[in-house]
Amino acid sequence: MTDLAFTPALELARLIRGREVSPLELTELYLDRISRFNPQLGSYFTVMADSAIADSRYKTETLANTKETELPPFFGVPISIKDLNAVAGVACTFGNPALLNNIPNYDDGVVTKIKQAGFVILGKTATSELGSYPYTEPAGFPPARNPWNLEYTPGGSSGGAASAVAAGLCAIAQGSDGGGSIRVPAACCGLVGIKPARGRVTNAPGTSTIATSGPLARTVADAAAMLDAISGYFPGDPFWLSNPEPSFLASTQEKTPGLRVAFSTSISSIGEADANCQQGVLKAVQLLEELGYEVVEKCPDISGLVKPFQIVWQAGVAASGIPAHILQPLNQFLLERTGSAGEYLKAVTQMQILSRQIVSFFDQIDILVLPVYLHSAMKIGEWSQLKPDETLQKIINWIAPCPLANATGLPAIALPMGFDDQGLPLSVQLVGKPAAEAMLISIAAQLEVSNPYLPKLN
Repeated sequence: MTDLAFTPALELARLIRGREVSPLELTELYLDRISRFNPQLGSYFTVMADSAIADSRYKTETLANTKETELPPFFGVPISIKDLNAVAGVACTFGNPALLNNIPNYDDGVVTKIKQAGFVILGKTATSELGSYPYTEPAGFPPARNPWNLEYTPGGSSGGAASAVAAGLCAIAQGSDGGGSIRVPAACCGLVGIKPARGRVTNAPGTSTIATSGPLARTVADAAAMLDAISGYFPGDPFWLSNPEPSFLASTQEKTPGLRVAFSTSISSIGEADANCQQGVLKAVQLLEELGYEVVEKCPDISGLVKPFQIVWQAGVAASGIPAHILQPLNQFLLERTGSAGEYLKAVTQMQILSRQIVSFFDQIDILVLPVYLHSAMKIGEWSQLKPDETLQKIINWIAPCPLANATGLPAIALPMGFDDQGLPLSVQLVGKPAAEAMLISIAAQLEVSNPYLPKLN
């Protein structure tokens, strides 16, 4: 049963279709693991045990009278939802305990698509407050911890989602990424995390120019198949991308010869990655060269993005409408710094102009290989005594390679690449051309097959 808890989601779906395991058995398995391990890990804020059991029992009964071809792709597979997204009838705290009684009466669009794909929702996973922090230590909740070493952060803001998948507390997870919040936790916990292209996944009922939902998974194929499930138009979306042909899952079996690959271990105006983070990039570059790709060392200048991106990012605190007095110090600090609507719109325009210049880099390059962050993961509480302005600078310096994809709307994927000198997972980030998730997934699948260093936790 332990092996089953760490079995890829697609394989679990196959076992369910073959009547070798039932949705109810899987749900009970994961709920049992949550009850045993969540107190140490802090992966979940809310465990939806009653509704998960009821849904999985219904799906188990339905399975007996349904043809395999009529089942949705992830029928009966347990999943978690990040607690920045609404699930009807379940508390949505946004990482703030004052909102424990905030019970939405609707599902966010991505949750609707997850339900349509046949998943069983186990609960709401831990997030930093408003998703503002790349680590998951919100006041009033236990900190989310890294299953590889409980003293270290699992990253953020989708830290609970990554912790849950890595520890076998769900088969796969939904996260969201507005500045690295899928890729950073994936990197910290040795997972695959996809930040989709802008317009690929709905943000209904709202919209966003920099944030998007995406999968956190154990394998590239799982992540690709979940991206297929949550992609596509949702009524009222102001912009969207067409569904891929063939599917993202099919792209894991495609070869993509002749692609042009660039890499860098540093970010202009910020600095060089530490030795561990460089190691992840250099391992990936070596594997790409062995696969026959031509690789050059170069990177677009993203230094001009730092200021306008920060203005747009911190405006999200004001947009939440949460009163300042119940926010954590950093979010209070960001709220106080939020300027006028005119300043925000000016920053959006600056970001879009610079993004066009950065995207032009991909006229000559197909894949950009970068670190996910610039130094190894921190211990829990390591930054807790810093002043807000000091914390902000630490965040900017750590996740500097990530906002490029959010500002431009380009797709990106984080992949495990072995272990660092602390025994924590190493990772690498691949950034692709506009709307080219299929190309990224193809390359990532090739790296996964040829990578002898993949982490396994069970």
